[in-house]
Amino acid sequence: MGRLPVISAGILTSLLLVSCADSSAEQNSEGEDPAAGTSTAETSSEAGDTADTGGAPEDTEGPDAAEEDPSSSPESSDADSMPFSATEQGSYDAPWALEFLPGTEQMLITSRYGELFLRSSAEGADASADLSVTGLPEDIVVEGQGGLGDVVVAPDFEESQRVYLSWVNSSEAGTGAVIGHAQLVDSGDSAALEDLTVIWEQDPKTSGSGHFSHRLAFSPDGEHLFVTSGDRQQLDPAQDLSSGLGKVMRLTPEGEPAPENPFAEDGDVTEEIWTYGHRNPLGIDFDSEGQLWVSEMGPEGGDELNLLEAGENYGWPEASNGSQYGGAEIPDHTEGDGFAPPAAWWTPSISPGSLMIYQGEMFDDWADSAFLGALSGEALVRVELEGEQAGQQEIWEMGARIRDVEQAPDGSIWIIEDGDGAALLRLTPGE
Repeated sequence: MGRLPVISAGILTSLLLVSCADSSAEQNSEGEDPAAGTSTAETSSEAGDTADTGGAPEDTEGPDAAEEDPSSSPESSDADSMPFSATEQGSYDAPWALEFLPGTEQMLITSRYGELFLRSSAEGADASADLSVTGLPEDIVVEGQGGLGDVVVAPDFEESQRVYLSWVNSSEAGTGAVIGHAQLVDSGDSAALEDLTVIWEQDPKTSGSGHFSHRLAFSPDGEHLFVTSGDRQQLDPAQDLSSGLGKVMRLTPEGEPAPENPFAEDGDVTEEIWTYGHRNPLGIDFDSEGQLWVSEMGPEGGDELNLLEAGENYGWPEASNGSQYGGAEIPDHTEGDGFAPPAAWWTPSISPGSLMIYQGEMFDDWADSAFLGALSGEALVRVELEGEQAGQQEIWEMGARIRDVEQAPDGSIWIIEDGDGAALLRLTPGE
């Protein structure tokens, strides 16, 4: 591992991830179809299968990528200069999400294969003592990018023991994301979900097995549940307010459209929409000021970090700082184009698969920094947030695809790698 020097996210420069250059031609994070500009399957570490042979590497500079600025190009440095120490806490197959349980020294880990693990979050805990949680949905579809997804606790978890899960299921119409909640019952030597209730389904279901997104976040006041709903590789529905694809939804804790949503008067699925024009938003979190941020995978280049504002259109597929696979052009974000521009963007791609905004005390200088787990970038990315703006950033090479990033109650940062045998790591300040 090596640390990449600080560069400016606000300048929107092209990033060259030196450590990934050799592997990018072999492994692509989404396996997109260059002919259509839509994704068909992700690579083995993203989808559990080999990538579509027509796919172009997501972290390889495309023909329309921004010209690199030599003065800001990151270079690898010695691992001893890393600002944190990483200690392994166990390993898992196809992990997708981490969640710490308030008032306890426990955490939950989902596996895309349809497993949920309850384990101790104490440093050095024996991973072999993990409990495999029973009572999971019986209709989980493990295919492509589909499977068991996110897990978050209810705002009143310490009283209710309620957790929320996302997963993919299917019907005659196709596949789609689903959200449900259940009570977590821990008896000490076993754990189970009880009273599992489906509260939301992605609408419409469609063919294919990618871009479900289905990340979850509760508002700081606990009144609203935000759900990312990817474009399902269909592109145009992201601009269609009668479709639930390519959107971020604002719901009540029971999955109903939240009152006073920006398009509430239009009824049906449109009532749920908070923002639109999204591609594959795989990270969502609030900062200390209550502002909502989303990280989003672009096509070939053009990965984004966005500050969400009610009713805004974030451009996909009409505007992107990336290009379609195979080089087809997409208009860049420009002032006055009618779309909300990203606060930060990356070309070549880093493929952000998660987002956490730090609000702990263990890392003194990182309050309100956004942390993104980079899949094709094989890195941990930190972006300073300055009010409504993204400031400087740091990128640390981790030598593996990073699936999720979470803050522990003690302020340490936990990350989990992607794929089978993925390491769970606890980060603490370096000496």
